[in-house]
Amino acid sequence: MRLFKIGLLVGSLLAGLFATQAFADPVTLRFWVAWDPQQADAIAATKQIASFEQSHPNIKIDIQNIAFGALHDKLITSIAGGDAPDLSWGLIEWLGELNRMNALVDLTPYAAKWPDRAQIYPNALAAVTIDGKLMALPHYLGIRGLLYHEDMLQKAGISAPPKTWDELVADSQKIKQATGKYGFGIAGTGVRAPQELLMYLAQSNATLAKRMPDGKYRNTWGDDPKELANATQVFAFYKTMLDKQLISPEASSWGYEEEDTNFSLGQYAMVVNGSWMKNRAEQNPETMKDVKIVAPPYSQKPATFFEINPFFVYKGKHQQEAWEFASFMLSKEYQSAVHGERSPRMDVVSQTKWGKDFTVLAPTGVGFPPVALGSITRAMEESIGRVLLKKEDPQSVAMWLSKAVNKALRQSGELSGS
Repeated sequence: MRLFKIGLLVGSLLAGLFATQAFADPVTLRFWVAWDPQQADAIAATKQIASFEQSHPNIKIDIQNIAFGALHDKLITSIAGGDAPDLSWGLIEWLGELNRMNALVDLTPYAAKWPDRAQIYPNALAAVTIDGKLMALPHYLGIRGLLYHEDMLQKAGISAPPKTWDELVADSQKIKQATGKYGFGIAGTGVRAPQELLMYLAQSNATLAKRMPDGKYRNTWGDDPKELANATQVFAFYKTMLDKQLISPEASSWGYEEEDTNFSLGQYAMVVNGSWMKNRAEQNPETMKDVKIVAPPYSQKPATFFEINPFFVYKGKHQQEAWEFASFMLSKEYQSAVHGERSPRMDVVSQTKWGKDFTVLAPTGVGFPPVALGSITRAMEESIGRVLLKKEDPQSVAMWLSKAVNKALRQSGELSGS
């Protein structure tokens, strides 16, 4: 009988021990990224995440690095299969689509108790807010400025960078005559092409999709002759860039890699680009040492693309832990170490040209409407090709894009009836 009681006691103690161990097992968060592990920001991020794990023994981070070109489709497939990660990187262009899939956690209740919220740029938070709900967190800012090789401008007798499209055209022609190199560069394909197009549309007072009184969206160029004229002006500008040899004929097929690489090697004089070009400057110190940064040239009003690269937090079993990790990555410590030049925090501003020269442009930033953008951005990319490759009339292209945007909105159930 005594041995039986001792056995019960030992069993009880072991059960309690196992229960304690089970309770103490850390939660593992799956975090999908698309970074180059050799870059300084990825190295710094890895160190910061290790520090987070040390200070949060109840949370482990399983980082899965996915090729950027495959990340979107892999996310969509995982969500459809009920196996989404806990958090991921992404593009702001994916926000509307992921929200419509009901995949994202509403972060509003968490953010209401978040002391660091006051330090985040309000328009950055607004960009990831849908119908009053915070549906993602701004990871870093991809504000665009005009980068120019000062030496090339000086060789062409240009004392200051262009402020308007007309000046950009004139200066580029002077640069071509003086140096034999093109004055400007664009991305005609890939994710950056619609981003650049959106900026030019904003500079011309042409809104891609307006929010209507019923809460849905519509492109109104076909209904408003003035807006159609504004949009036509943009496609006429693309035509001028090609016809007057501002850009290389090959630029119509450039993605962001070609755009970045050719500028960093001094193959052309000016480009609208982001602070990540600091990495290119470190890789090409001689050809990038003369680079300066100012506001992008505009037509009717100053505007730049305000890219908010988000952290997406997905619905699942570990939403509280995912919030703890996501908000850590918005902390001053993390942002200072990883995104000193492009932080969404107002109290993290690098005094280098890769920091302050971009953040000063934040008030003129514009972003995509929060709708499903897959078909829309593909149509935007095609519209550039219609002008540069097919030589179609700019007004006809503007009308085609207007119809394509509304068709995409109709298919996603977001087209306004107003």
